[in-house]
Order: sequence, then structure tokens, then C-alpha cells
Amino acid sequence: MRPIDQNAMDAILRYVNDYYRENLTSPTIRQISEATGVSKSKTQRYVVDMKERGIFEYNRGISSAPKSAKVKTSYISAPVVGSIQCGCPEQEEELVEEYVSLPVSIFGKGDYYILRAKGDSMVDAGIEEDDLIVVERNCDVSEGDIVVALDDCGENTLKRFGGYDPEEECFLLQYENEAVYPGRVIKVPSFEVQGVACHVIKSLKRR
Repeated sequence: MRPIDQNAMDAILRYVNDYYRENLTSPTIRQISEATGVSKSKTQRYVVDMKERGIFEYNRGISSAPKSAKVKTSYISAPVVGSIQCGCPEQEEELVEEYVSLPVSIFGKGDYYILRAKGDSMVDAGIEEDDLIVVERNCDVSEGDIVVALDDCGENTLKRFGGYDPEEECFLLQYENEAVYPGRVIKVPSFEVQGVACHVIKSLKRR
């Protein structure tokens, strides 16, 4: 599968939304390509991809307004990159499974990716096995945030950031399941924040 240039896809979607709002009609593939600097072949491929995801109505050109423009909102693409352990830390490799369109009206503008939760250590925070967690990269982190933490051993986990303990000279990553892990905390001398969890997408139907 050819890799997706998310910046190019987002630029195409923004241009089509803006063009439709200003002109009440949709641009051609050529107009999109010239305005965004994305090649015509790549523009066509990405428009077809967005059509298959239900963002555009497309038939040999954009035949009608993008659904996002009709409802006066826009979308951003977020990659689903596998799973994150919610129990003991576990090394993961980032592997894009698919891209999901998130409405800006709900999620806001940001640099997002999506992880699938594993384990039971965050259930008190509303995060359960197989939930999809929307994570924002490159944002400020505060004590109390739920973070994707990569420690100095290259292992990552999803935990609540409990701040810094000056007496023990370590950072605190807290579990959120008092019934199973009462008061349990991971103490690390250093860690890298790979993002802050900001939304949980879950199915109401559990198998």
C-alpha cells in the first residue's frame, strides 16, 4: 500500500471546503492540484480515497459539494497506529492500520493519532479494552493529563501523569483502577511524552 501524505490530504480537504463555501460549487481536480501544489495524480487518488470514506460525493470529478462543506465543518485525518498497553509498559512499533476522518467541530484542530487500548489499568478514567483513544501530539502537558509515555528503556504505556516526586527524584505515572491496582504507580527517572489522550471512541456493543 502506498503511504499517505497526510499534509497533502488535509490541504486538499481544506481547499475544497473553502472553495465550496466561497463559490457554492466544487473545484476541479486541476484547480485543487494547482492551488495545493499536489500533483494531479496524487490529488485524484486522495479525492477517491476521501470519497470512499464518505467525505466527498465523487464521480469523474467532484460532482457535488463535500459533505463537510454542506454542514459547514471540516475534517482532519488521523492515523490508527495500533495498540497501547494500559497495564504494564510494553514496547510498540508505530504501524498505520488506516486513517480516520475526525470532524474539527468535535475534536478541534490538532495533530492527532489514534491508539487501541489494551489492558484494564485505566478503567476508572473511562478507558477500556479495545477503546480507540484519540491522542494529540506536540501539546502542553500538565499534571493530571493522561499521557502516552515512552520511558528511557524504549517502552511505552498509557497512564495518568502524576507529576514529579522530588524526594525520590522520579516522575509518577498512575494507574486508574483502584479495584484491581489500588494506589499503584510507575516511577521512572525520565520519560518522553508521545501525546496527550483527549478523547475516547468506544462501541456501546461489547462482545
